[in-house]
Amino acid sequence: MHSNNRVLALFSGGLDSVLSILWMKKLGYEVLPVFFESFFFGAENAEEAAKAAGLELKVIDIGEELLEVLKKPRYGFGKNMNPCIDCHSLMFKTAGELLESEGRDFLISGEVLGQRPMSQRLDAMNAVAKMSGFRDLIVRPLSQRLLADTLPIKKGWVKKEEMLDIQGRSRQRQIELAKDFGLKEYSTPGGGCLLTDKGYSERLKDLFSYNMLEGRFIKFLRYGRHFRLSPEVKLIIGRNEQELEKIFRLVEDETVIKAADCLGPVGVINKSREMNPGELHRAAELVLSYTNKAKEEDTIAYGLNNDLQGKVKVHKLSRSKIDDLLIKSNT
Repeated sequence: MHSNNRVLALFSGGLDSVLSILWMKKLGYEVLPVFFESFFFGAENAEEAAKAAGLELKVIDIGEELLEVLKKPRYGFGKNMNPCIDCHSLMFKTAGELLESEGRDFLISGEVLGQRPMSQRLDAMNAVAKMSGFRDLIVRPLSQRLLADTLPIKKGWVKKEEMLDIQGRSRQRQIELAKDFGLKEYSTPGGGCLLTDKGYSERLKDLFSYNMLEGRFIKFLRYGRHFRLSPEVKLIIGRNEQELEKIFRLVEDETVIKAADCLGPVGVINKSREMNPGELHRAAELVLSYTNKAKEEDTIAYGLNNDLQGKVKVHKLSRSKIDDLLIKSNT
C-alpha cells in the first residue's frame, strides 16, 4: 500500500475516466470519483457508469461558475459553444479546492494525450493544469509516462513506471484494459456535453444576445422548438408527448399556452419582463400553427402553469412568418 495514497478523481463517466480509477485502485490507491454537473451535462450517465464499475460517486454542481466562464472564456470556444479548456480548468480548480476537505493528496483524470483535438493536445493539457492553480498535483494515469513529472511522482507517491503511455485517438488499448477489468458495458467517447451540440449552441447564443443567460431560461434549451418573440420574450413549443412531459417538470412560474378545444402541442413562454398583448397574440398564433387538429382560426388558452383561464382567438401563421421567428438550427 502506498503512503499518500488518497486520490480525488475527475470522473466523466466515459471509459477513460473509469479505467484511470480502476488502474489506480489496482495499484492500491484509495480513489474518490467526483462528477461536476451543470446545466449542460447531467449526472445520470456518470452515475450509471460508476455503479457499473462498482464506484461510489460524489456529484457537485458547478452550473453558476460555468455560466461565468461562458461569458468570456480565456481560451475561446470549440466548434460550437464549448469552452473546453476553460471548462476543464474550472473542474480541476474546483477539485483541487476539495483536496483538503476530502482528505485527498492529489488529483487524477482519465485524459489521454492526443485523443481529443481541442482539450487533450499537450499544450491544451498544460494550459488546463496551469489555469487551474493545481498544476503540480495532477496525474493522468493513462498517459503519465509520456508527460512531465508532477509532485506526486517527484515525491515518490506515484511510481512513473506504474503509469501508462496511451496516446492518440485509437481506443484499442482502452478496450483491452476494459476486458482485463471485466468491464462489459461502457459509454463511447465524446458526447454528453450539450455545449458541443450545434442546435443547442444556437439556442444558447440567442440567450447571450438578449441578456437572458440565467438558469431559469437555460433549463428549457434542450427541449422543443424555440421562437424569439421580442428581445425579452421567447416561446418554446414541445414536439412530442415525451418532450412535453420533460418541459412540464421544469415549469414554475411560466405562462403555458395551448389550443382550447382540441389536442395539440403546448407552448411555454420565457420572459424577462411582463408580456404585452402583441407578444401573447404572436405566441398564440405560433401554437395554433403547430396544432394540426385546429381550424385556421381557433381559440388558444393560456395561463400560469396549468391554470389556463385566459383565451384568445387567432389565425395560423404562414410558413415564412414561422421561419422568421424560429431560432435557427431547430427542427
